[in-house]
Amino acid sequence: MSAVFLYVTAPHKDLAEHIALQLVDEGLVACANIFPKMISIYRWKDKVQEGEEVVLILKTRTELIERTSTRVKELHSYECPCVVALPIVGGNGDFLQWIQEQTASPTPMK
Repeated sequence: MSAVFLYVTAPHKDLAEHIALQLVDEGLVACANIFPKMISIYRWKDKVQEGEEVVLILKTRTELIERTSTRVKELHSYECPCVVALPIVGGNGDFLQWIQEQTASPTPMK
């Protein structure tokens, strides 16, 4: 089993916290970090947009990427939320083991 970061953006801190709390509570992620402010520039529906967003970094197992991504989409307000997996290629073995332990028994899907 290997660990990954899931990079997620959200329109504001309250939604990011809500998503983070749900996913940790459900055992889909071991930990979530929220970076409270960034500027995003992107094209949406044929228009260049600019706005503030927050970044949510989620730590989970590779095996839970799809399930966690689906859950983020259920909880998110965006029509097409950014949820991308970034591999963790190394690090503190104890921490990586902790991620595995915390996500070993996620809440069953409904």
